[in-house]
Amino acid sequence: MADTVLAHRASRPFQPWMLAAGLVLPAAMLSLLSLAGTLPPALWTQALLAPDMSDIRQLLFYDSLLPRSAAAVLAGAALALAGAIFQQVLRNPLASPSTLGISAGAKLALALATLWAPGLFAFGSEWVALAGGAGALAIVFALSWRKGLSPLAVVLAGLVLALYCGALAAALVLFNEHYLLGLFIWGNGSLVQQGWSTVTRLAIQIAVVGGLLALMIRPLTVLSLEEAGAQSLGVSLHGTRLAALSLAVALSAFVVSGIGVFGFIGLIAPALARLSGARRLRDQLVWSPVIGAGLLWLTDQLVLRTGGIAGGILPTGAVTAVFGSPLLLWLLPRLRTAAAPPRSEAAPGSVSVGRPALIVGSLAILLALGLVLSLTLGRAPDGRWAIAGFAELSGLMPWRAPRALAALFAGGMLALAGCILQRLTRNPMASPEVLGVGAGAAFGLLLAIYTVSAANRELLLAASCAGAFAVLAVIVLLSRKTGFSADRVLLAGIALGALCDALVGAITASGDPHALLLLNWMTGSTYQVDGPQAVWAAGCAVVLIGLTALCVRWLDLMPLGDAPGQAVGLNLNRVRFILLGLSAVLTAAGTLVVGPLTFVGLMAPHLASRLGLRRALPQLAGAVLVGGLLMLVADWLGRMIAFPWQMPAGLIATLIGGPVLMWLLARK
Repeated sequence: MADTVLAHRASRPFQPWMLAAGLVLPAAMLSLLSLAGTLPPALWTQALLAPDMSDIRQLLFYDSLLPRSAAAVLAGAALALAGAIFQQVLRNPLASPSTLGISAGAKLALALATLWAPGLFAFGSEWVALAGGAGALAIVFALSWRKGLSPLAVVLAGLVLALYCGALAAALVLFNEHYLLGLFIWGNGSLVQQGWSTVTRLAIQIAVVGGLLALMIRPLTVLSLEEAGAQSLGVSLHGTRLAALSLAVALSAFVVSGIGVFGFIGLIAPALARLSGARRLRDQLVWSPVIGAGLLWLTDQLVLRTGGIAGGILPTGAVTAVFGSPLLLWLLPRLRTAAAPPRSEAAPGSVSVGRPALIVGSLAILLALGLVLSLTLGRAPDGRWAIAGFAELSGLMPWRAPRALAALFAGGMLALAGCILQRLTRNPMASPEVLGVGAGAAFGLLLAIYTVSAANRELLLAASCAGAFAVLAVIVLLSRKTGFSADRVLLAGIALGALCDALVGAITASGDPHALLLLNWMTGSTYQVDGPQAVWAAGCAVVLIGLTALCVRWLDLMPLGDAPGQAVGLNLNRVRFILLGLSAVLTAAGTLVVGPLTFVGLMAPHLASRLGLRRALPQLAGAVLVGGLLMLVADWLGRMIAFPWQMPAGLIATLIGGPVLMWLLARK
């Protein structure tokens, strides 16, 4: 009998408590080491019961390290519990506060209220964050409603919304530099504490919401049934979903308002709980918070142990995003979706409208007029609008011409890269910004800046190209098995972009003097563009556009699928490699000038297609002209809107392009 029991125990699979112990015990040991390194254990009782205010070690022990560990445990548990609820209610294993845009919406709401409506905090910061998170979830549902709230559509809408909210938050930080460090560190999830007030408030909030969720375990379990089965058991599916989603949003908002944004904890912990054997909802709601608490606690302790490397202020939230993005990529192939890619609007089978040569010629004339107006129309030092004559132009050209030309050529290169990617992946939503190619280029550039003391422009371009090409290569590898399914390509790109952005955030949050310069560049600033840089951008654009023109035949065939290309003897692997390389170099060169977030690579090919330019060569030419015009106008608006202050051209293009991207997502 004993042998049978032992054999049964030995054959039992991995259990959730084993994983939880594997996270909590190392975190506790590291925490004890940190505490012992700050204060001798003999003084711990005194520091806990009656800390000596004159002893800095006891104050650090009681008011900083202990509440920091408690904040990590509470935040990790709350986000994990919220993620488990989202995944159960939406029947979506990728749903979490970060992938649904809820954390980003709460963060943006807090930033807006801090700068422009501080009176709202009289009711409590958690209510401001709750409004932002609820608004973000409502937008996500609106964007994915016509697609039946399918798992991929919901997550894709959430990630796109988070991307746009991040761009808006970057704009707020850029124009409030005196708040730069605080907003940047808080926005990336910092667990630094200066007392117990935040932790106490968060503990009460989590206890209340957790108690309400405990009362809903049975109705939440019934959510897995169909409508008729749930009604026969006396459960209102709509009411239960609304109540559960409201409580999950509240948990997310409480963490964001009290501590900051921690990426992907709500995704990782429930996934790990299920993988370790928690199959029933009751078990998932118990073990997900424990695993989430242990994971964030352990991550924070590792950050503390390596704090000297990053100046002691490395945001824990950015580090969790570094772990979470690979998990999102790993979970992505396990979602069911149609393998057949949708037909792109750029497909050559579409009927062209009008005469392509006439349309392209009109766009060229419009671009020339835009360039003339950009160089001549502006505001005088007293704020009045004025058109510069020939006499004034000689003095203004060295200031206006380099920026205008650099923005024009960078916009053309990003638009061309987006057109190539859309035709190559047969995905009308593909672009350097959405697929994370721009973020990869930014990460490559960041590494070059931080590792090479005097990096020249050629080295920066090579590093950016390497980062962009690496992202594209990973996307291709992850998407080939599904025939480049649109949703999978986009989610893979956004996950990689989030990973690169998290790495960039973790490095720049170290307090290095390069941080502000890098933030200006990431928002698309052309402030420091001079004549040689404009000439360099023009040279890159001319060469790369010429090389792309040689690939027109391939780009005509790629939207039709693999069969036509194979029928005419194309080596598809080599063709994809060349086209990906071209798009990577185009993205890197454009990104060096106007930053990684512009959405020009998404908008320009669509606008060219709307004008009737469907075949490869006309669409490529139209996209280049439209992209150049968009960035030229964005640069001019950036110089004029808030005169005498200036807004980055890339940021203006992002603020315009974000709603366009969401509109495209909302279409059937």
